[in-house]
Amino acid sequence: MAQFVRTITRRRPGWADVVIGTALFAALVAVARLGAAMFAPLPTQGVNISLNPALLPYYAGRSLLRMLLALAASFLFTIVYGYAAARSRNAARILIPLLDVLQSVPVLGFLAVTVTGFMTLFPGRLTGLELASIFAIFTGQAWNMAFAFYYSLMAIPADLVEAARLYRLSWWQRLIKLELPYSAIPLVWNAMMSFGGGWFFLAASESISVLNRNMRLPGLGSYMATALEQGDIRAMIYAIITMAAVIVLVDQVMWRPLVAWVQKFRFEQSPGEVEPTSYVLSLMRRSPLAAWLQGHLIEPVLGAFDRFMTRIAAGGPENRLTSPLQRWRRQAALLIKYAAFLVLGAFVLRYAWLGAVQVAALDWRTVASVVVLGLLTLARVMTATLIGVAWTLPVGVAIGTNPRLAAVAQPLVQIAASFPANMLFPFMAWLYMRFGVNMNFGAILLMMLGTQWYILFNVIAGAAAIPADLSETASIFKLGGWLKWKRLILPAVFPYLVTGCLTAAGGAWNASIVAEVVTWSNRTLLAKGLGAFITSATEQGNWPGIVWGLVVMSGLVVGLNRLLWRPLHNFADEMYRLG
Repeated sequence: MAQFVRTITRRRPGWADVVIGTALFAALVAVARLGAAMFAPLPTQGVNISLNPALLPYYAGRSLLRMLLALAASFLFTIVYGYAAARSRNAARILIPLLDVLQSVPVLGFLAVTVTGFMTLFPGRLTGLELASIFAIFTGQAWNMAFAFYYSLMAIPADLVEAARLYRLSWWQRLIKLELPYSAIPLVWNAMMSFGGGWFFLAASESISVLNRNMRLPGLGSYMATALEQGDIRAMIYAIITMAAVIVLVDQVMWRPLVAWVQKFRFEQSPGEVEPTSYVLSLMRRSPLAAWLQGHLIEPVLGAFDRFMTRIAAGGPENRLTSPLQRWRRQAALLIKYAAFLVLGAFVLRYAWLGAVQVAALDWRTVASVVVLGLLTLARVMTATLIGVAWTLPVGVAIGTNPRLAAVAQPLVQIAASFPANMLFPFMAWLYMRFGVNMNFGAILLMMLGTQWYILFNVIAGAAAIPADLSETASIFKLGGWLKWKRLILPAVFPYLVTGCLTAAGGAWNASIVAEVVTWSNRTLLAKGLGAFITSATEQGNWPGIVWGLVVMSGLVVGLNRLLWRPLHNFADEMYRLG
């Protein structure tokens, strides 16, 4: 690598350096300006959102910065949480079911709890609202990424784990040399899907209506919410065009280079498979400026951090000493761990008690009606998932088994999946009113618009992972039509399909908050369901209703996962696992 850097830096600067240098300078200036705006004083009359199209680039920058900060926090959470669950069976018994609960809590549920706390930390500043918005976006990204990282760690082949043990790698060395490289590809793909999920809840996180207060932050989401309230179709079209431009830009500048770069961590390559490419990554590889920055800035910083973590990990269980000092350190670590569990348990019991007190204020008719509303939303979730499977299964298999089609279709799918479907909801509401569509059924389509991509991505991955020798064997035996699907395609894709359905169902529960309540100008379309109930309770500041609604939704999600999706996942892993 060092020789490559020395060779490339001898080249004369060219147009690639001008492009990269200009882009870096512009990005630093934009981050500095947009970041400073986060610490501005909070206006006494609230933030005024103008529908002037000239402000859309600024609003888009504010939203994109929040999304990227939430993604960085999601990556950090994913590594810590997923690693802790994978390294300890006792921890996994608590952490994995807890993820089920967390992913079932809708964004409005987190906002109802966190907005006041963040605003208290930074009184009179926009910073509190900014942190609440970033945290809300984080809750739409982190859970899926944590699940993906955990399952990747659990799927590492036993011979590689044994090799790491024989080489006496510390936990840090094992993480950076084995576990992160092995999980890099699924982690990047799931981060891309989670980033798209963050766009879905952008309006809810920037235009916060909670506890009888309406608070807004400059951004694309709040711009869209203001346009909806005023029924300004032109402003909504401008917002959609801007959102599409931002999504294409992020896809080309960040996701496509990452997808192409992580291919270096593949453990096997199918013959004739088309590798993902990126013009931005190729440009950076040709640039002497990028090589100089890597050799003189990035590598020294990463090297210093690696040496620091290596020294910390040297006292881990892989390098146990028998000295009294080492034994004292282990005992202190155990005490800290047990103390942390006690503190966590105390917090859980405290909030469980407070929740029980809130629910006790409800009469039994309200309690029973919320359960019925939850069952109605459950029916919509399952219907939306099944309809999603009906079209994503054949399309995903076609894309995944045809490399040339995949090279064209995958970028389009990535962009379509990243576009927040709820921006189309007002137009769908207009169509529903125009043609008299019952919102109780129309909400199913709205749910599906935001969750079907999870199934499609997983089906594509499963179809692409079918070994070439199995496909050749099917061709030799002249398997075709339904017989090929029954003997080869469905068994190979089924584990991925179950994972996609599990994720899509979780997303549909969260989407019910915005899919069961759609506003067009001064008219609101409501579907009877738990999502509409939680939305109404949150806007009214009805704490007993919020708490009971979240409890019912969490219970239904966890119950569905435990009774249906987890058994299906275990069955698929045991019966149809190819490797």
